[in-house]
Amino acid sequence: MTHFKYTDKEINELVKTMIIIMDTREKNSVHIIDYFKQKNVQMKIQKIDTGDYSFMLPANPEMGVMRDTYFKSFVERKNSVDEICGNLQKDTQQAFINELIRSQGNRFVIFVEDEHFDENLAQGKYRSKYDPKALKGRLESLKVKYNFEICPMSKTLIGHNIYHRFLYQLRHFLKYGQL
Repeated sequence: MTHFKYTDKEINELVKTMIIIMDTREKNSVHIIDYFKQKNVQMKIQKIDTGDYSFMLPANPEMGVMRDTYFKSFVERKNSVDEICGNLQKDTQQAFINELIRSQGNRFVIFVEDEHFDENLAQGKYRSKYDPKALKGRLESLKVKYNFEICPMSKTLIGHNIYHRFLYQLRHFLKYGQL
């Protein structure tokens, strides 16, 4: 297997061309789109089979990137403990688990737009009748089984965190020849 060795200057130029992909089914994302617009982050909307967001590097033959390159890194966005509880109901849990199965072998994280997620979870501050201890156990078991993390954050930081997660992954891939 061969790879290009990019200089820091070339890496800086290439990461400027990164495009964040937002799934066509993603809803209530105006705050994220606004963040990307404010920061001049390129974005496109297309169907993604796993997660709500991913990223790609467009072809740039002058720099050795001969075709559009899509990365197996995904962010799933949830708005609260309530949404996660909704995903774990008997009639909806299979769709959620199928998403976790599709995420296997990829970089996958769930960003929850609730900076008090852990506290709300532990204290049962959500609408569902799901016992807090049982819900915590279920989530921890799923995280181990499907190798993902849940990262709580404020709604105002989600666009920032999506962008920087992908930016630094791309920098790493370029620096260490994993393109």
